[in-house]
Amino acid sequence: MTAELLIGVGVMLVKMAVALAVALGLAAYMILLERKLLGRFQVRYGPNRVGYFGLLQPLADGLKMLLKEDIIPDGVDRRIFLVAPAVVAGMALFAFMLVPFGETLTILGHAVPQVIVRTNVGLLLVLALSSLAVYGLALGAWTSDNKYSLLGGIRGAAQMISYELALGLSLVPVVMRARSLDLSDIVAAQSGLPFAVTEPFAFLLFIIAALAETKRIPFDLPEAENELQAGFHTEYSGMRFALFFVGEYVNMVLLGALIAVFFLGGWHGPILPPIVWLGIKVLAVPVFLIWTRASLPRLRYDQLMALGWKVLVPLALLNVLLTGAILVAAA
Repeated sequence: MTAELLIGVGVMLVKMAVALAVALGLAAYMILLERKLLGRFQVRYGPNRVGYFGLLQPLADGLKMLLKEDIIPDGVDRRIFLVAPAVVAGMALFAFMLVPFGETLTILGHAVPQVIVRTNVGLLLVLALSSLAVYGLALGAWTSDNKYSLLGGIRGAAQMISYELALGLSLVPVVMRARSLDLSDIVAAQSGLPFAVTEPFAFLLFIIAALAETKRIPFDLPEAENELQAGFHTEYSGMRFALFFVGEYVNMVLLGALIAVFFLGGWHGPILPPIVWLGIKVLAVPVFLIWTRASLPRLRYDQLMALGWKVLVPLALLNVLLTGAILVAAA
């Protein structure tokens, strides 16, 4: 019993270390990928001086942030000011514990699930962890003692709370078809056709709502530089400033993983190994987000809120009713 417990703990620690390394590594190179792609979209090269093809640029950026002075303004609540960036990055990393990366493996006679934490309410936990990130954003903005930061924090909190409703409702048809909240069961239910084919409307709604949740253009109102300097992270510098960006780019990778799990069939696919298919699907989503950033202008704030409450929420509710009617008719 003791040996099995030690093996279980060891396997859990290895999986956590691998997931953390993959998430942070992908987030670092998402920044490089974005700069390279934006450069191509804007007819320029992008970073290409540090290492071959600029591949060491994330290392140089990380070193630069570590060496920058960490300035804390007068008049802030130091404890909240220091913790807020870690909350934003930490919630995104915690959500990775629930994402399955493949079917259960058998190693030395032991079944090893390719997920750190498998639970029958995995989808609800993912939504709960994503909603907690708003506290880091709002508290960091409020405690900065800066009006631009406060306006950015209020915008960010209102935006994330508003679009969480549409995000959750867009996933109800997925749960209805999979008949489970377990992410591994949702992937298994797509062994034939992915839900992007059977639920294209939910797929589209989820992408729009998730784009707003990650505060990416055209929904980046919390840090609109032409209005709010840098928005909610105006007063941050050094590695704490970098943590906000780590959280944003980890969220991009997490969004890719969730879209792959919920709508693209996870690791299912012909010819190629399952992990390769999952990697392709996960990376396709950040590329789409970067392409969107290069193509679309920023919305006005009233347009942003109207889209969430007056368009996405009613359409998501209508899609739930439509899916229910289809499933009842097919029964």
